[in-house]
Amino acid sequence: MLSVGIIGSTGYGGQELVRLLHQHPNVEKIALTSKSYAGHPYSSVYKSFYKIVDVHCQPEDMQQLAEDVDVIFLALPHGLAAEKVTPDVLEQAKVIDLGADFRLKDAAIYEQWYGLAHPRASLLAKAVYGLPEFFKTDIQNARLIGNPGCYPTASILSTAPLVKEGLIDPATLIIDAKSGVSGAGRTLSLDLHFDEVHGSFKAYKIASHRHTPEIEQGLGLIGHLGVNTPNISFTPHLVPMNRGILTTGYAQLIQKISAKEILALYEKTYISQPFVRVLPEGASPETRWVKGSNYCDIGITVDERTNRVIAVAAIDNLVKGAAGQGIQNMNLISGLPETTGLEQLPVFPA
Repeated sequence: MLSVGIIGSTGYGGQELVRLLHQHPNVEKIALTSKSYAGHPYSSVYKSFYKIVDVHCQPEDMQQLAEDVDVIFLALPHGLAAEKVTPDVLEQAKVIDLGADFRLKDAAIYEQWYGLAHPRASLLAKAVYGLPEFFKTDIQNARLIGNPGCYPTASILSTAPLVKEGLIDPATLIIDAKSGVSGAGRTLSLDLHFDEVHGSFKAYKIASHRHTPEIEQGLGLIGHLGVNTPNISFTPHLVPMNRGILTTGYAQLIQKISAKEILALYEKTYISQPFVRVLPEGASPETRWVKGSNYCDIGITVDERTNRVIAVAAIDNLVKGAAGQGIQNMNLISGLPETTGLEQLPVFPA
């Protein structure tokens, strides 16, 4: 049985962790911390937990938490999370960071894209990128996990087999992504108000989104490209819905190959990966069919006219894109089946 702590439990990612961990058969204790709501009942922040999670939020004390629990989840903005992780903490507990601080291997790239020097650059070599479908063995032996971002999870899973098998020219890869508003977190912001979002649809952070180097790094590691990590074009869009991510990747095929052959490759790649569903030829993923679940649905089309492959993926940004994948990683580092506590079916309608 596991005892788990969550730092930053009152954000969207944090509350999704609470929802899933409360139903986890191997979790016997959940300690919740919050800087803003310390001393308040958790159910006063999210009333869906009334008479279900009746604990009070604790002040943030990373060292004390590390002494009290087996696994700590960090659900904090970049920069803040890394400051709390020390070698002493990692000796006491395993840490899974849902934020960006331990995803990138190169501190200089982190500084370039996030605008600050990495607070714990010395720990980057110990951190494992927590994408279970490709780095399971490393995850099982890790004490510090950088949980993948929501956009990179869908982007990498949908295009990695193409890169790994050398079917595309990686330099031609373009990823067009759409996210529900919850992907921006719970912090108030004018451009996320209902009147600003409802009935509109926009691209943002064009050619400058911070998930770009994470996608490039992930594909480079999986494809064994080394220093030739692909430079991709990545454009995110904000969709007026609560949750869900849809990514569409386009790339030039190096040679003629049918969609049927590529689908067979995807089926072989993901046959033992319980949360990746490769759809049959002609089917296209939709966010509504993965909502509330840890599944990633992938669809493949080949445009014979242009000899391009189009890979589409759908995930729930708060589950497979954050809390669910974090728990999948927790299961792996704890010696449990990775599906434990994560077999909830998608919710429809929602």
